[in-house]
Amino acid sequence: MVFFAVTFNDITLIDHKAINISQLNEFGKNTLAEHLHMEVTEVTENSVTMRMPVTSIVHQPMGLLHGGAVAALAENVASLAGNLVAHASGKVCVGLSLNTNHLKGVRDGYVFAKAVAVHLGRSTQVWEVETKDNEGVLINVSRMTLAVIDKK
Repeated sequence: MVFFAVTFNDITLIDHKAINISQLNEFGKNTLAEHLHMEVTEVTENSVTMRMPVTSIVHQPMGLLHGGAVAALAENVASLAGNLVAHASGKVCVGLSLNTNHLKGVRDGYVFAKAVAVHLGRSTQVWEVETKDNEGVLINVSRMTLAVIDKK
């Protein structure tokens, strides 16, 4: 499957027309993403969006969305986006660090996380992730740094 293109700053990063979202969601089977019911909803030429339902599975004891679940969603969407870009050069991406800021609580519905590239280097990538609720209100901002490594 070859469906990736790499350039940066308002130019195509991902050949999104060739991507099958169902295949991307299948790739997440038997992983944390599946257990938390995360799914890819959109891939564009410069971003990837995933959603996650807010249910008791991802609540903390106060009945709000657990910050760790939001962090997991941010890491998943940034890692997927990074790997879609890195694939063009025969590389893969793995997480180095995640910084996350929780801005607003959510009790139910869905949250949507969108990853957009900030830096695409030979050895690292940085992705900004904004997570919003059903009404489009920003609930979390995260920044994910990925290492770009050879496939093994």
